[in-house]
Amino acid sequence: MIQELSQDNLSDIVAENDTVIVQYSATWCGNCRIMKPKFKKLSNDVEATFVIADAEKFPESRKLATVDNLPTFATFKGGKFVNQVQTNKFENLKELVDEVTSN
Repeated sequence: MIQELSQDNLSDIVAENDTVIVQYSATWCGNCRIMKPKFKKLSNDVEATFVIADAEKFPESRKLATVDNLPTFATFKGGKFVNQVQTNKFENLKELVDEVTSN
């Protein structure tokens, strides 16, 4: 399942769920739009909480990772930041997700 943030509360979601995978994006970002359906498909195959966060609308949520390019994908486990990747390649996203879900 995937959820799109409607408020700046990613820290609550990270605290309440064991494994969280976030796509930081923006409405103007073409690569974000390309990756969104791939991110959604991955959410059907992996046992984790998937979140899409608008990096421009939600500055507090953005602070949980180093977001200086979009799309940025970040993983959290047990309430703590694990890793991130800035990519438009599905293979790189899959590696990041596999890293956090295989433990």
